[in-house]
Amino acid sequence: MGDLLGDHLKKERMKANNYRSKQLFRFFIFFLLCSLLLSITFAVTLGPVKISPVTVWKITLSHIPFFGEYIDADWSKTQERIIWDIRLARVLLGAVVGAGLSVVGVVIQALVRNSLADPYILGISSGSSVAATLVILFGAFSFFGQYALSLGAFLGAALSMILVYMLAQAGGRIQTTRLLLAGVAVSFIMSAVTNFIVTMAPKESGIREAMFWMMGSLAGAKWEYLTIPAVVIMLGSGYLFLYSRSLNVLLMGEETAATLGINIDSFRKILVIITSLITGTVVAVSGSIGFIGLVVPHLARLLVGSDHKRVLPVSILIGMILVIWSDVFARLVLAPQELPIGVVTAICGGPFFIWLLRRSSYSFGGNNK
Repeated sequence: MGDLLGDHLKKERMKANNYRSKQLFRFFIFFLLCSLLLSITFAVTLGPVKISPVTVWKITLSHIPFFGEYIDADWSKTQERIIWDIRLARVLLGAVVGAGLSVVGVVIQALVRNSLADPYILGISSGSSVAATLVILFGAFSFFGQYALSLGAFLGAALSMILVYMLAQAGGRIQTTRLLLAGVAVSFIMSAVTNFIVTMAPKESGIREAMFWMMGSLAGAKWEYLTIPAVVIMLGSGYLFLYSRSLNVLLMGEETAATLGINIDSFRKILVIITSLITGTVVAVSGSIGFIGLVVPHLARLLVGSDHKRVLPVSILIGMILVIWSDVFARLVLAPQELPIGVVTAICGGPFFIWLLRRSSYSFGGNNK
């Protein structure tokens, strides 16, 4: 009788703990959503021309059909152009890029079971850099017009993805070790090609622009650049969230995953395609912004544990906030000149990673205390 009562009390205690954990997680997500909204608002207000948050929201809502007719236009044309055409598009693109890099970082680390993996480990950014430098320095893909840089970078990313995918296969299967080695090999080759192109550049000003792009920048943000990356990231993240349990099992090893009924080969191929597609679309509009996809997944695991059902949404929100503020810092610290975002994220991400190494209680893919 005593044992039955003890078991019952344990079950009730577990239920209470689970309920408390769910409530805390919901509160944390709500907190991050509020932080994201505030970050977007204040990031738009900051710049050479200071504009109040109220004006930012009025201008933004005035462009939404249902709300526009209820808002009095008490702002100038200059303010509207600064907010709507320049700053808001840039901030939202930063949020989209942060979400994409973070979700890919989470999946890549689970896929290769390596805490040092990031979205660029498969050599995709190196392929983009080759095409981007060709566009910037030699005017390649000029028939695409104003979209030459973005489309060229995406085509370069797609080429790298295909090469890595083909090299990683052995007997129709993708092996983790071959995937990593193929990614490193393609990355080295593409980086060498990029360096050769830069060396042969006819203009020094073009070299600076190419280097600036390769370190990441949102300076060329436009509303047209938002749609495709946002849709790709939403669809990819939705699929990954649905299969978050499979990602959890993947961390336990191939044998365990196969025992639990997961088709490792097909699931791994799908993950490679999704992560490559997201990375390619993100790099095409922002260049290579480092450390976000490496650091954010670890930060999310420190905060909510290793369950991907929680890690994925938390990583997405944290990544969005970090890229927004990294871009604000990049464009204001040396104003009127800009820093590449990759410089800012490396300066902030490096010390965090060192601190993470010093934490003996942190374990990748395990329980974090």
